Amino acid sequence: MEDIIDMLYKRAKEIAGQFPLGGFSGNSAGAVGCALKSKNGGIYTGICIDVACSMGFCAEHSAISEMLKYRETEIEYIIAVNYKGNILPPCGRCREFMAQIDPKNADTNVIVGPGKVIKLKDLLPYMWTEEF
Repeated sequence: MEDIIDMLYKRAKEIAGQFPLGGFSGNSAGAVGCALKSKNGGIYTGICIDVACSMGFCAEHSAISEMLKYRETEIEYIIAVNYKGNILPPCGRCREFMAQIDPKNADTNVIVGPGKVIKLKDLLPYMWTEEF
């Protein structure tokens, strides 16, 4: 497990690095990088996009989108890292997104800090979908 976590951390950190986008002042991309390992062993990465009108998206969304292009839906491990190298727990929107991509993602190993891995279901203990 340590090897996969180290590898995903390195991949996410490699692609993190904020850069400006054209257009409005303050628009940028890359402040956060994400790497994930799918259940089938694929490694996918993504970066965040931050724009003035809040229509950007998180690095996790970007990496998951990349995974979906290959028709995979189950995430085994996921990590997000900012451009300083700090591990960031996924925001609520990302947690919900992972859960809705595939119910089996409740068992995703979410790396939330150095040496800290938590199952997605423990980050979303009261799933609203269980009421339906």
